[in-house]
Formats: sequence, structure tokens, C-alpha cells
Amino acid sequence: MYVYLYDNFVRGKKYASVVRAMEISLTDYGIAGKILRLNNYSDVKPIIEDEIKRGGKTIVIVGNDATLGQVLSRAATTETTFGFLPVGPNNSIAEVLGIPVGEAACDVLSRRRVERLDVGWINNRYFISQLHVLPARLEVIYDERFTVTARDKMEVIVCNLQPFYWKKNREDREVQVVHPQDGKLEAFLRPLTKKRWWGYTYEDPSVFPFEEMEIRGSEPFTVEADGKVTKEIKVKIKLAHSKVAMVVGRNRKF
Repeated sequence: MYVYLYDNFVRGKKYASVVRAMEISLTDYGIAGKILRLNNYSDVKPIIEDEIKRGGKTIVIVGNDATLGQVLSRAATTETTFGFLPVGPNNSIAEVLGIPVGEAACDVLSRRRVERLDVGWINNRYFISQLHVLPARLEVIYDERFTVTARDKMEVIVCNLQPFYWKKNREDREVQVVHPQDGKLEAFLRPLTKKRWWGYTYEDPSVFPFEEMEIRGSEPFTVEADGKVTKEIKVKIKLAHSKVAMVVGRNRKF
């Protein structure tokens, strides 16, 4: 049985026609199922576990990157298969997974091509898409082997499924894109250089694949991961032992 978790925003009139077309297509494919509406305060793990006990075999997330992160960061260790029907903008993860936005995603779901994907872990919680440490004075320790620091502030972005976009300079027309999916997490470190009275400028990022990393700050720094924002003085980031089973398309980027 398929269980569909709808993000709150897909209820809006803006997406009514797309959602209706998707539901008709799912019925045609014979994979229509139970629909549950999420809100910002839903604790999805017990909801999913309860649906699995009731016979749910595939949990399908309907929404965007934020929806996928919200669900999988809490339920990544659940023994089930997840699908994804992307709706609207902000769907860079869908491209990585090879899933088109809108009704065409139903065809990918119906073909049920499943891959087991890496899951990140930070201070006793999971993240699936991307982790962002906002610029601060940081010390980064890789795999307990070497340490990286900057003269001033540094930004750290750790990618799992969500790619990291940047431009080398204002004249650069090409956006550099990296899709990490290699059994390791990848960290992008961008030092900031102070430019007198008009603030800071970013230097080009350095890329470090790793299995375990620790970030320490001289004072609390801000961490964003799958929609959750916290203040930390030290974080440990690594690959989780478990993986998440996910329906992907043949045009996936890994």
C-alpha cells in the first residue's frame, strides 16, 4: 500500500491543478493510496511507523526540498521505501534523484527503481539534504587527521543529496554544481576576506570529502540542517550507519 504525505503548501489553489493531475495519474498506474496532510509541527516518524503497521509499504513525500528534508531527517532510519513527488519551485534534490517536477514524477514512482542513499548525522540527529554553518570563526577537524582554520570567518556547507551552487566571481556565467553521492559526505569551506569598511567577500571554496568531521567555534555559531536552525559551540558530523531506500529515476545524477 502507498501512503502519500502532502506538505501543507500543496493545498493552495496555485497547485490544485497539478495535484489533481498527479492523483489521476497515480490512479491510472494503480498506485493511488492513503493521503495524509502534514503541517509544520507534525512529528512524522511515529506517523510513518503507524502507517507501516497498518500495511504501508511505500511512503511518498509530496512537496519540495524542504518537505523531503523535514520528513527524512526524522524518519531516515525507518525500514520502508520512500518515494518523492516534487511540486512547485525549490526542487534541486528532485533533479539529483532524476525525478521531474509535477505529473511526470508519477511515471518514475510507478517504475519503482530503488537505490539506497547515504544519510548524514549531526549531534544525534539526521540530515538528508544539506547542512550549512553560517560564517563564524571556526576550526574544522577532518577524520581526526588534520585541522583547517581561516584567518577570519569561514562558512561550511556539507552536502549529501542537495547540491551546492556557487559562482567564482560576478563575471562567471556558469554556476558550478556538485552532486555528491559517493559513500562520503562532502564539505565546502569558504573563507571570508575582510574588505575594509564594506564588509567581507567570499573566497573560492575548498572541497573535502570525509567520513567524520568536527567543527568547533570560539563562540556559538548557527547551523541549519533540513529546515532546523540551532546554535552550537561544537558539532560532530558523519555518515550514519543506516541508509534510506528511495525510488529514483533513470536520469539520476549518481
